[in-house]
Amino acid sequence: MRIACLHTAHSNVAVFEDAALQLGLPAGVLCHGVRPDLLADAEAAGGVTAQIEDATQRALMELAFSADAVLLTCSTLGPVAHTMLSQTRVPVLRTDAALAQAAARVNGRVVVLCAVATTVQPTTELFLHAAAHHPLAVVDVRLVEGAWALFKAGQLSAYWVCVARAADAAYAQGAAQVVLAQASMGGAAQLVTAGPRPLSSACAGLAAAVKACQAG
Repeated sequence: MRIACLHTAHSNVAVFEDAALQLGLPAGVLCHGVRPDLLADAEAAGGVTAQIEDATQRALMELAFSADAVLLTCSTLGPVAHTMLSQTRVPVLRTDAALAQAAARVNGRVVVLCAVATTVQPTTELFLHAAAHHPLAVVDVRLVEGAWALFKAGQLSAYWVCVARAADAAYAQGAAQVVLAQASMGGAAQLVTAGPRPLSSACAGLAAAVKACQAG
């Protein structure tokens, strides 16, 4: 079994390798492609343009040649995964899709935190779609102001603290469950003290990729 991951942040390589360890996967199961330019271009354009979508598709196709499943780990680019269904025999999944399904099973207000502005719209669409069949889940997607600037400056600890504070504030306001929409936010989960440990995408997405490999 070989799972290829397409990231837009170098730090997410370690995040997904750690998730693989947590899931008990053998060493070497994951391979990684890192394209920070795709997210940078989307940020500059205010969203995913046709050109960015095309470049993302090419990157996913390249990874699919030597993998049993491909995992797109960037939430901003996530919708591109759906366009790959007719282009490759290898399943291409977005890492936050399984996360959205898990969140939809929560009874009560689910606060979904995003760090990048370009992630808010695709994340909202994904989570609302997942919750459509679970009327007891009320989805509230929020942008954590100032968080992404810390991440881009390489201040990961401060980034996670900023996200954790937003999660604690959501719990203080009555959230039943907080969700960290982007894989890079996962390190904040252990810092949250005001409620249940937030759901994060790396393990959920990777588990879905393993399942897809086994089904194939």
